[in-house]
Amino acid sequence: MSARGEMKKTACVTGGNGYIASALIKMLLEKGYAVKTTVRNPDDRAKNSHLKDLQELGPLEVFRADLDDEGSFDDAIAGCDYAFLVAAPVNLASENPEKELIELGVQGTLNVMRSCVKAGTVKRIILTASSSGRICKATGTSWTRSPGPTFCSEIPNVPVLKQNADGSRASQAYPVSKVLLEEASRFAAEHGISLVTVLPVVTVGAAPARQIHTSVPGCLSLLSGDEAAFGALRAMDASGVVALVHVDDLCRAEVFVAEERRRTRRQYTVNTSLLTGDLLEKLRVRLSSAMLVREGFEYKYKTLDGMYDDMIDYGKALGILPN
Repeated sequence: MSARGEMKKTACVTGGNGYIASALIKMLLEKGYAVKTTVRNPDDRAKNSHLKDLQELGPLEVFRADLDDEGSFDDAIAGCDYAFLVAAPVNLASENPEKELIELGVQGTLNVMRSCVKAGTVKRIILTASSSGRICKATGTSWTRSPGPTFCSEIPNVPVLKQNADGSRASQAYPVSKVLLEEASRFAAEHGISLVTVLPVVTVGAAPARQIHTSVPGCLSLLSGDEAAFGALRAMDASGVVALVHVDDLCRAEVFVAEERRRTRRQYTVNTSLLTGDLLEKLRVRLSSAMLVREGFEYKYKTLDGMYDDMIDYGKALGILPN
């Protein structure tokens, strides 16, 4: 119960030892939510130590769950009002990205959504996808559909990833997996679930998690001198620009769309048969948050200086930058 005697809302955040998920958990607790989160190994103190610290902010339960284990999210989702799907497989060294990243990512998301259906209490699912997936889908430069059989009856054929110059393919699999995660919308429609997909750009800013393998090292690479991390940063400019969002604004946006009483919008199908000749070759990607802003959301961090205010100290805490 809250101070006003109101029942606290309960939210589940999957992948609680991740960068974005840890910041989201902190924000939800500060807003008075009861929070459940999932990790693959609750006994891993190195990855989960920040969760113990977050438990001092409010009611936070940690559950063991794995994306490839159907039903493992049932206990964490049970009784929740909202489910924030943040967990995703990220292994850029994978030798079989189609199976280990794409298939696992999609199947894992569907597994969590099945738990939401079982719970019967979830008012809305908020799926954290990625603008990299949208760029990949729009430009068509990173993958092509395979004519072979599907790996499950609910999603399209596994894309065949083109090799990078060094022969690797996994770096492309992550955005592709995010594209396919949007297939969850079909599952949501079939089961009458309210689903909102958030497509964040490159995310910066400090978060409670202390083991980070996402955008933070790349965004600090010009200060750290890490050439590998800088290479990852350069790979983020597929749209011609490295667009940034502060993790605090991203989490605020996720909570905003969870609580928002959304207006019904008509959906239209784009007739791509009209796009012939050089029109597709001249296709450009535009990343816009206009829809979110129209609904009343306001960004707190609007300048590069503001976004990087807490990045230096965070980089020192992570060991990316020297003290």
